[in-house]
Amino acid sequence: MTASEAHHKIKQLSKELDEHNYKYYALDNPTISDYQFDKMLEELIALEKQFPEFLSEDSPSQRVGGQITKEFKSVKHQYPMLSLSNSYNEEDLIDFDRKVREGLGITSSGGLFDFAIEYVCELKFDGLSISLIYEKGKLVQAITRGDGVQGDDVTTNAKTIKSIPLHLKENFPDKFEIRGEVFMPRPVFDAINKEREEIGDALMANPRNAASGTMKIQDSAQVAKRKLDCFLYYVLGEDLPYASHFENMHAAQSWGFKISKDAKLCSGINEVLDFIHYWDKERFNLPFDIDGIVIKVNDYRQQKNLGFTAKSPRWAIAYKFKAEQVSTELQSITYQVGRTGAITPVANLKPIPLGGTTVKRASLHNADIIEKLDVRVGDYVYVEKGGEIIPKIVGVDLTRRQPHTPPTQYITLCPECGTLLERNDGEANHFCPNESSCPPQVIGKMEHFVSRKAMNIDSLGGETIVQLFNAGLVKNIADIYDLKKDQLLPLERMAEKSANNLIEGIEASKQVPFERVLYAIGIRHVGETTAKKIAKKVKSLEVLMHASREELLEIDEVGEIIAISIHDFFSDEKNKQIIARLKQAGLQFALSEEQQQGGSDKLNGLTFVISGVFTKHSREQYKDMIELHGGKNSGSISKKTSYVLAGDNMGPEKLKKAQSLGVKLITEDEFLEMLN
Repeated sequence: MTASEAHHKIKQLSKELDEHNYKYYALDNPTISDYQFDKMLEELIALEKQFPEFLSEDSPSQRVGGQITKEFKSVKHQYPMLSLSNSYNEEDLIDFDRKVREGLGITSSGGLFDFAIEYVCELKFDGLSISLIYEKGKLVQAITRGDGVQGDDVTTNAKTIKSIPLHLKENFPDKFEIRGEVFMPRPVFDAINKEREEIGDALMANPRNAASGTMKIQDSAQVAKRKLDCFLYYVLGEDLPYASHFENMHAAQSWGFKISKDAKLCSGINEVLDFIHYWDKERFNLPFDIDGIVIKVNDYRQQKNLGFTAKSPRWAIAYKFKAEQVSTELQSITYQVGRTGAITPVANLKPIPLGGTTVKRASLHNADIIEKLDVRVGDYVYVEKGGEIIPKIVGVDLTRRQPHTPPTQYITLCPECGTLLERNDGEANHFCPNESSCPPQVIGKMEHFVSRKAMNIDSLGGETIVQLFNAGLVKNIADIYDLKKDQLLPLERMAEKSANNLIEGIEASKQVPFERVLYAIGIRHVGETTAKKIAKKVKSLEVLMHASREELLEIDEVGEIIAISIHDFFSDEKNKQIIARLKQAGLQFALSEEQQQGGSDKLNGLTFVISGVFTKHSREQYKDMIELHGGKNSGSISKKTSYVLAGDNMGPEKLKKAQSLGVKLITEDEFLEMLN
């Protein structure tokens, strides 16, 4: 393919991907499958790597992230991001309507208002407020709310959110600001927590905190993996096309923004109240969290006349939903044991309707929560959902507590195997240390081992593992590879075909690559991504098993907690025996020759920053070369930077920083010579 043909194809793919992105996120009307979209994106990325001179900063490929932000620069808002006044009852809203009328000089006749104010009602999304600035149709800056006067520049991270357009479609103002809410959809939040639970990491508290924390992650590639979303709800600027809020938001959707279809133009306060009554019930059916309704005067001229107080606009108010709360009897407390040995206390409740479902159980999280609430069996407890899907106990009705009800004593022995529980410093949960014999831990480890992202043994599901365990055929993950067909046939629901499929699935898993095997063996805190980074660095399990804690800390994404976990895992004699048996069974405990080809330690201990445009290889190819030869990539220059690989048109700020710190600049030829 010639350069001219590549340039044309890159522009064509970019345009098509942008259009499909708009249909999917802004219009909720996709016209191609996710697989087709991903294949188009892969083709674009490959072409941009081959022809880096045609890579644009607003290319759809840039949404995968990869840049590192060492610190988030504080930026002053052009228009202050004021907070809204809150209301919690209908009387407050009726009073708000009265003040709006008085502020606009609208009088009443006979106690009734003759003219209905137009209000726009919008869902109050529970996430992180953000301000996006566009110039000539391109996103130039994304700023968090901060203290309202100034916030953090999170542009690099915002570009990974697919519902935030990098450039706009048509008929947009030359320069404007649009505000919205970054949030984490419930299905994404639940999936992340499920994975964190699998590897023994602490769960995220709620989608709001998760979204806020994600936007402050320094590695934009990690932000991209969190699949954040964003609704936009307010346009500011000097040259807006319409004189009302509702019309401008419809226009913003045609520019490419994701605008909530649930916003409604209401005539008068009674229609506002009807809207609130509807969403007070329907909010539980949304795939994201809301905590109220925002009511805004629609007409911009009326907004201007009403003005602002020192803290909030007089033309808008937020109605906050009350968290639905019920009282029911706590009948018992039981304790669950997870795959990693973590103990979770569960409150078993007298069934009661709440938020459209019947609640029977609620998590009590850990011993500290039980002590803080002073919750006791037989108490009547207050349970609520609020923005949470999982019910939680928020208090105890002490007026109904029976005399002499004993305080809850947290268990000291594992409810499954009777082992004395442990609690590590700095951790909220108690743990059962009996990893090798505690049934839920053993079964959980095997379920993790055979899962899709690990060894992917399709024919060996959770029910079959329990069946094999109860029959005494498997007691650890290594036992799976000793199974014989004649052992399986006597089992219930295990016919000839099922047994053959199981044996074939186990045999096929021996070809699963090293990084997935490393994830599968279930080292606490080592998730799928971390396993890939470790495998790429150490190249074999043998090297990893004998690595010191200091050597482990040099691996990208491995911190103190993970290093200790890896070291402890391979120090356990039982784990060593299991690893030896898996190795003997034929599992892949090293990177393939293809993966290792061309690798070396020539750049070991060196940190590189890449800047500029290159002719012999793309930026991504140079990054791969650096990692393949033991070096480390960084997105920003510091005293720890060994070299700056400088191409044409290197950024002036990076050049200035390198010169001030005395960091050496090298050319493409000098870098390639280092490898030779």
